[in-house]
This record gives sequence, structure tokens and C-alpha cells, in this order.
Amino acid sequence: MTTENPYIKQFPELMAGKTVLYVHGFASSGQSGTVARLREVMPQARVVAPDLPIHPAEAMALLHDVCRQEQPSLIIGTSMGGMYAEQLYGTDRICVNPALEMAETMRAHGMTGTQQFQNPRQDGVQEFYVDKALIKEYREQTEHRFEGCDSAEEQQRVFGLFGDEDTTVNTYDLFHSRYPQAIHFHGEHRMNDKSFMHSVVPVIRWIDDRQEGRQRPIIYIGMETASPLPLAKGGEPRPEPSFQKAVRLLIEHYQVYFVTTDEAATETWLTEYIGVPAWHHVVYTWRRDLLYGDYLISKQKEGDTMATLIAYGSDTFKTWDDIIEYFSRLGGQ
Repeated sequence: MTTENPYIKQFPELMAGKTVLYVHGFASSGQSGTVARLREVMPQARVVAPDLPIHPAEAMALLHDVCRQEQPSLIIGTSMGGMYAEQLYGTDRICVNPALEMAETMRAHGMTGTQQFQNPRQDGVQEFYVDKALIKEYREQTEHRFEGCDSAEEQQRVFGLFGDEDTTVNTYDLFHSRYPQAIHFHGEHRMNDKSFMHSVVPVIRWIDDRQEGRQRPIIYIGMETASPLPLAKGGEPRPEPSFQKAVRLLIEHYQVYFVTTDEAATETWLTEYIGVPAWHHVVYTWRRDLLYGDYLISKQKEGDTMATLIAYGSDTFKTWDDIIEYFSRLGGQ
């Protein structure tokens, strides 16, 4: 079902029957726009989003209590909430632009003095005051980061998403020094509908699939089908018409991998035009006949394959729109 918003799309099966805890950012509340997005996109999930106390020790105590009571299957934290979420060990988590150096962020961006809450809070409080003592409390709280992240299991439970246009927080290197699952996405510090749908939702789907032991059919996409020759000498290859649309539709039902022999160029191109869904979904090989999966979308003349060949450019599949129509009829099979 598609809502009136051109970017937002509902996925009733996503995290269905599960509890998702959202941890909001500085000066926000559980009534933020991100909470509304989560509830709209995952209508069968229960999204819990408490208003956090201003003092970090109190906030962490509340979050631990909520985790004990609610037993969330997933925790999503943004900005300051990403800093808190990282420390809620033992649960699958997504940290979006986490403010892992919160005290320094507050000082650098003038988050001192009287501050206004950006969203309504249940207690009706509209403003609060930040002084040196409170900043010190945040510094002390951030010193507890990474305390429980050393096990291999814990490291696989946490994703960090970092906007490539974020001018407020830049903790990618710090996060990546302790967690392997650190990914850049196209976006600013505050997520909009587009960055949320294209970057956060695919990661939620990965986590939900793992929790459910769900094995989706596999589609391999030969990178020669992705873009034509450069538009001009020295120009950058652009995506074929409908390629990006096709990928975003296919990942809703399939496990999609991109196949190439050119590692460096492909990684850069996919980061630019596909983003998060391409992370760790690239296969480098000269032997496509050895790929084990369900479908192979290829422009090359393949020999025997272990996957059903979708011959891009043929009479049946002249364009990506033809491929979209084909897989739409299959309904995820």
C-alpha cells in the first residue's frame, strides 16, 4: 500500500508483531517525525518512543528500564539517541548519525543556555537549560561507549549509518574503529523521507530477515546492465533509465547482488547511485556460470548458468521497465 507521500511506502510484514524502540535526539521527543515514519512504514510493528530526561544518567536508566519491560527486537537511535542506542548492548540496533562525542558536539554547535524542545513532550515542558555541569554529564556518559562491544556477536548486532552531508556530527571513523557495520548514506544530519526509505529501511529489512531466518530468492545483476557509456568524454556513466527504481523495488522481495570484475569503479558507482542496499552486496567474478542463485540479469551472452537468465536488451527484456513488470508479476517468487 502506498501512502500519499511519494517517498513513504508501507510494509506490513516488516518487523510484524515485534517491538521497535526509537531513541530520539537532543531537544527532541517521542513525538518526532521519525517516529511517525517508523509507524507508517511498519504498521504491524509496535514502536515505543519515550521522552528522554535531559540528564544522561537518568536517560540511560529509563532506557534500560524500557528494554527490560518491552524486550524490543530492534532499537533505532538518531544523533544523541544513537549514542544511547550504542550502549544498549544485547539487542539489534541501528545508530543513525550517532553523536558519540556528545559534549564536544554541544559545545561546537552552541547547544548551551536556554534551549527549546523541537517536539511536544508528554510532560508539557517546552524548554530546558544547558550549562557546563550538564555538558560534563554528557562527556562522562560518552566515556561508557564501546564498553560492551568486543564480542563478535555484539558487533554483528549494530549498524552505524552516517550521512555524507552531515555537518553536525562526524563520528564514522570512531564508530568504525569498533564496529565493522558502518555505512555512509546520502543525506544530512536530520533524515528526510527519502534518506529514511533508501537507507534505514533496507537495514531494518536485513535485521528482520536475520531474526526470522528468512531466505529471500537471490537476484544477481550484471553491472553492464546498470549504465550506458559515458555521456561525454571523461563524463561519468549515469544509470540506465529505471535502473534505480528497479533495484529499490527488487530489494523489497529479493536478495540483490551486483556482479562485476571492476572492484574500485563499481564500488564508487554503487555508492553514488544505489547507496546502502549495495553495501556488502557486490560479487567480483569472471565466472558468472558458477553463481548459485535464482536469477541472473545480464547483458552478456552467458553460457550455462545455475540461475534463470534474464537477458537484458533482448526482445523480452529491452529495458528495465520490462524487468520491473516481469518481477512484479512474480510477486517475490
